Amino acid sequence: MTLLASQMEALVTMNSAQLRQEWRRVWKEPSPPLGHDLLRRGVAWKLQASVYGGMAKPVKRELDRLARQVARGGDISFERTAKTGTRLVREWGGRTHHVMVQDDGYVYEGERYTSLSQIAYLITGTKWSGPRFFGLTKRPKDLTAPPVELVCG
Repeated sequence: MTLLASQMEALVTMNSAQLRQEWRRVWKEPSPPLGHDLLRRGVAWKLQASVYGGMAKPVKRELDRLARQVARGGDISFERTAKTGTRLVREWGGRTHHVMVQDDGYVYEGERYTSLSQIAYLITGTKWSGPRFFGLTKRPKDLTAPPVELVCG
């Protein structure tokens, strides 16, 4: 049995106090106020990440973006994200523009950019949502429409 497998097996038998102690050991910080199941899952994830690697950079970037939206008090908006290697194409002003999606940003006309909005601004000369300009997001729903009522039972 591998070390990771035995550590994972041990988590199943730990009580909450033991899991909090294990959390402190693997995360190097006090455990958050979580229930038994989430503590176990958090420790298990950290143990597995130490062996197999953590989150991919694009996933971490998206989670950071969502956390900033929540911190600003805004609603979370999910974007269709383009995978690394995808070429985005947009026609504007009688010209076709190509953007290559990279792991750490975007390449447009041989230059690297960290945001699609920077590129949309270069193309149009006005501020745009880059993901919207390149068709990765949909327009917001009609906010004047009455809310949908869900009826159960």
